[in-house]
Amino acid sequence: MGWAGVCLLCLLTWLGCSPAGESGKMVRSGQVDVVSLNEGWTFARYGLQADGTLREEPEGMYATGWDDSSWRKLDVPHDFAIEGPFRMDLSGNTGRLPYQGIGWYRKSFVLDSTDADKRIYVDFDGVMAYAQVWLNGQYVGGWPYGYNSFRLDLTPYVRTGGENLLAVRTDTEKWESRWYPGAGIYRNVWLVKTGQVQVKHWSARMRTACLTESTARLDLSLEVENHLDKDVEAVVKGEVYELDSTDCFGRRVLRLPAQEVRLSARSAQAVKLEDELDDYKRWDIGSPNRYVARLTVSVGGQVTDRYDVPFGIRETEFSRQGFFLNGRKVALQGVCLHHDLGALGAAFNLSAQERQLRIMQEMGCNAIRTSHNPPAPELLDLADKMGLLVMDEAFDAWARGKRTWDYNKLYNEWHEKDLQAMVRRDWNHPSVIIWSIGNEVMEQRDVEMTRHLAGIVRELDDTRPVTAGYNNPNGGRDSNAARELDLMGVNYFFGQQARWDEDERYKDMPTVGTETSSCVSTRGVYFMGDTLRKNFQISSYDLDSPGWGCSPDRQFATNARFPHLLGEFVWTGFDYLGEPTPYNSDNTNLLNFRTDPSKQEELKKKLEELARIQPPSRSSYFGIVDLAGFPKDRYYLYQSHWRPELPMAHILPHWNWPDRIGQVVPVHVYTSGTEAELFVNGKSWGRRSKREGQDFRLVWDSVVYQPGSVRVVAYKNGQKWAEDEVQTTGEARKIRLEADRNSLDAGSRELAFVTVRLTDEEGRTVPTACCPLKFEVEGAGELVATDNGDPISFTPFQSAEREAFNGLALAIVRARKGAAGEIRVRVSGEGLEPAVLQLEAR
Repeated sequence: MGWAGVCLLCLLTWLGCSPAGESGKMVRSGQVDVVSLNEGWTFARYGLQADGTLREEPEGMYATGWDDSSWRKLDVPHDFAIEGPFRMDLSGNTGRLPYQGIGWYRKSFVLDSTDADKRIYVDFDGVMAYAQVWLNGQYVGGWPYGYNSFRLDLTPYVRTGGENLLAVRTDTEKWESRWYPGAGIYRNVWLVKTGQVQVKHWSARMRTACLTESTARLDLSLEVENHLDKDVEAVVKGEVYELDSTDCFGRRVLRLPAQEVRLSARSAQAVKLEDELDDYKRWDIGSPNRYVARLTVSVGGQVTDRYDVPFGIRETEFSRQGFFLNGRKVALQGVCLHHDLGALGAAFNLSAQERQLRIMQEMGCNAIRTSHNPPAPELLDLADKMGLLVMDEAFDAWARGKRTWDYNKLYNEWHEKDLQAMVRRDWNHPSVIIWSIGNEVMEQRDVEMTRHLAGIVRELDDTRPVTAGYNNPNGGRDSNAARELDLMGVNYFFGQQARWDEDERYKDMPTVGTETSSCVSTRGVYFMGDTLRKNFQISSYDLDSPGWGCSPDRQFATNARFPHLLGEFVWTGFDYLGEPTPYNSDNTNLLNFRTDPSKQEELKKKLEELARIQPPSRSSYFGIVDLAGFPKDRYYLYQSHWRPELPMAHILPHWNWPDRIGQVVPVHVYTSGTEAELFVNGKSWGRRSKREGQDFRLVWDSVVYQPGSVRVVAYKNGQKWAEDEVQTTGEARKIRLEADRNSLDAGSRELAFVTVRLTDEEGRTVPTACCPLKFEVEGAGELVATDNGDPISFTPFQSAEREAFNGLALAIVRARKGAAGEIRVRVSGEGLEPAVLQLEAR
């Protein structure tokens, strides 16, 4: 090998990546020459202000000479509404947050003179909403749908060898939503450089076929564009590498046969690179193996573009027998997720998104539905790496809106461009297994519209099924609109499944629960007797749901009764900002009973009453996990069912009931075991067993409360399986801090999520403690936000003072930009022994 080779190998091992072109690490899918434009923006808000006043929007703020010295300096992603304040005069369905307004952003950047012959683009991963973009005072273009990613060509307007001024206007004043949408440049922004002969944006598509145990056929199609005023001959090469979980290139596994292509001036041409890959590794939920094809375009021996195409190799099949991944039947154990990240609002953060998915995966979740819009591209990157399946969804409305100013205003001009953008951006992700063209749209019975939209998707990608979420499944079936889909997506109303199964038109059509359950609860809150709701909170016995929903147990039983169902996507994995059903006067709830006049009338009266009393709710109650990321009891019910191999048992409620001594406190147990025995202060309250397919929790509903302990011993196949115990605690006296990571990268927006627990003298979490706390971050870090998961807390998320809620609170911390060294997180409260946690900025 020689000393030079040994030294190179050692260097690459030290760096953690193998060589591939100019870089051994993939930054993102697409062009390799890409730079983040997230840092160093100025921002000002006009139009509707956070306090409800109006600020006149001047003309000409896109001009290079505009004075923005008084504007706020910040980095993106940025959500200009999440700072609030919460206002009772604003709608509960959008979180009582002032998201409607006009945001202006400006940023200067320098292009070197060596870029003079290049094409220069800006990629926006998402701007909410009606984005308009100028460069150096010249209008470049825009994109109105706030959830889609888009690219703009800056080449005609750039100045090389000097400074450039990018200006972006966002407008949510006429964007209405049924949940909190956020506002501003809330996803990442990228500057992209290519040569004049390049791979066309989002044109590269990797298809895998003819999979055997040892070989896979790779079929890579793309378009090459020539922006020159002369004909050229280009050479397109492709090399395939293994790709690890940190996006580092591993060993090269294949060289695709090079293709020569003659391009006329100002033209584009399709190219295919094909070959067989030997000894490949499949992508699967338990082994998410990935590859990347690095494309190189050359003209006259000079490289003009490099382009990365990450992909995975896997087989999927959907039938009435179920969903099959690589030949193995897999039940979809999915959740629906809205795009907000709790206390961070809509502003995307990789650490926060990864934390959400990690918490879901630990529960046993294997699938995500992106409700009800295209997600940040990084969510799909994470799903690829973590082995999660994804239903990628486009719209919540078509041409007929649920709100005056929702997608209906964009449909006619933009629906084709928006659908194409979603599919082209996301078609190489192995995690994406289903396309959804809509959720509970008003046109569920419209055959032609359904055919048209499904056709747009299939024209681009015929390898994945198309579905839509129906909350009027009878209407969609009876009109035959559902026959234009590949999968029947059903939101609730599974009571009619037996009748649907007898329908000859749909006997071969697979069905998936696109939304299920809609159980509602508040973490750590329990009401006895017949009361499930009180003081705008909801009992965590996990028995409550709106009229269209059901308990998790009932949906489990439905899935067991109809094993041909592909699985379910629970509404929802996490609580989210806005839509605080059942304390929500949103009239679109009536749509869930569009075919039942008596139910509609009943709900209408409740909605009118809610509009009158104005509940102080900021966030939903649907989540299996609360807004701060703390699991509710329901989390363990799903875990017990979705991870039957995991020995676990969970008791609810807590055992601090000083006002119920001698009275009944029902005890429920969630366990992956098949039977269990309950002990209260050492006395057995009997043994309970589950009936397969019918029982999913064990209940002792006549337990008489006495302070002390409750212990459960669970059994499986007659053998001891798992235990759990809850104890009566003392008063809160101490604070305990736990972080999800010990160090933070000061060069990124990496976050640490610090759980704050209030404990008694013996270190037991006090489940009823709601004490005021003070948060301080010193040294090389800063406090980003706090939360506690309480859906009726109006404390601003940026506040350094917040009450714990039922024993818990959350601090979100990051390293200061460019800092290094110790970060000290200190939390204190009156009558509590303070706690200090040390993190490291690197």
